[in-house]
Amino acid sequence: MKKLFIPVIALMILVAGNLRVAAEVRLPSILGSHMVLQQKSEVNLWGWCSPSEKIYVKTSWDTTKYVTKGTSGAKWTMKIKTPVAGGPYTITINDKTVLEDVMIGEVWLCSGQSNMELSGDQKLKQSLDEAPHANNQKIRFFYVPKTTSDTPQENVHASWKICTPEEMVHFSAIGYFFGKRIQHDLDVPVGLINSNWGGTPAEVWTPKEVVEQDPVLKESSLKLNPSDWWPITPGASYQAMIAPLTKFRIAGVIWYQGESNTQNYATYSRLMAKMVSSWREAWGNPFPFYYVQIAPFAYGSYNVGALLREQQTACLTIPKTGMVVIHDLVDDVNNIHPVKKMEVADRLANLALSDTYGLKGLVYKYPMYKGMIIEKNRLRILFDNVENGLKATAKDLSEFYIAGADQKFLFASARIEGNTVIVWNKAVKDPVAVRFGFSNTAIPNLFSKEGMPVNTFRTDNWKVMTDAVVK
Repeated sequence: MKKLFIPVIALMILVAGNLRVAAEVRLPSILGSHMVLQQKSEVNLWGWCSPSEKIYVKTSWDTTKYVTKGTSGAKWTMKIKTPVAGGPYTITINDKTVLEDVMIGEVWLCSGQSNMELSGDQKLKQSLDEAPHANNQKIRFFYVPKTTSDTPQENVHASWKICTPEEMVHFSAIGYFFGKRIQHDLDVPVGLINSNWGGTPAEVWTPKEVVEQDPVLKESSLKLNPSDWWPITPGASYQAMIAPLTKFRIAGVIWYQGESNTQNYATYSRLMAKMVSSWREAWGNPFPFYYVQIAPFAYGSYNVGALLREQQTACLTIPKTGMVVIHDLVDDVNNIHPVKKMEVADRLANLALSDTYGLKGLVYKYPMYKGMIIEKNRLRILFDNVENGLKATAKDLSEFYIAGADQKFLFASARIEGNTVIVWNKAVKDPVAVRFGFSNTAIPNLFSKEGMPVNTFRTDNWKVMTDAVVK
């Protein structure tokens, strides 16, 4: 038996050694052929390998040879420098794995619920009309499938696709039209990551511990109504659909979500501040976060849409954020999915092109309530972002309401005076408060001279009726 022992051990060592030599370096799916890497950056490459295995990486855009070694946990990671926008390039790993048709440009994450998800798959006319013309080698798509997890994941089942009519029709309409503008106006390749899920509240996109460690957010999350069609558990989508992306360098995020948080609107700005902060921390990058204010819709309870929009306006205090106002783009307040997605995307693109990329001459700022002056029995409303004045799209201004100390709001007459609006009602002798467009379905007709809709607002902080059911 002793004579057999040594050969068996030797054979085991030989087999183990051969297994290690034969091990293939593995990559997460977001690192693949046809991808777009963020230009002029240090970007991560990472994956799995044998423990202590040497990893060699070469790129076709320079002569640098990058070297690292696998950890005892069979993982590897390295940073490589990317040039200015261009391509296609190749990335070769250990002279075996070759990533082809790699572009360098701008990468944006498109996330949220159904209004971000909506595409030609839902028979959206703008997507179907655009699809035959959507051949663009400089736009690339990465579509994250709907998945949940109890723990943070490291990979998703997906791959990069070149923009073709067949691929574009399945992709977020807002994401595509946003990317098309960015690609055209900057003349660079654009990578778009689609990670969204119709119906999801923001809690599921926020790390679980962020919600559970905040007593206010935890209690608020318990108010969410269960659904057969989407998760409501805090962190469920973040852990499966965002966490695997956080090593991949991005330029920024566009976000359209909020309809499902009208049921617990009061904590939305608090939640979003923590969600955005946690995403930036996970990426190690204080990227811009641009979002769409929810559209007018006939929700079942009074004023919950207005109160959620008010919370979204409060989110502008989060650094490096921007909001686009879209109540003028709605044709049917009984449709929670407004069909004008290209126009919404253009507004997001104008914001990004101006704010992130510094392009001049684009109109992207919305008139915002600034303050109020009492002038006897009238109130003068002051605005930001109205340097060239205001205009109405009808003879009479709509959606202004005024109240005295009794807190009873009456429909108000209103008149533009330069950069301000005068508001009054003869029945209100001593007015103290104004509300503008402050309801679920309001579509006001007040704009800046450049055509930007005035953001809805209220000047009071009184209790707003929400518990009554709209019939």
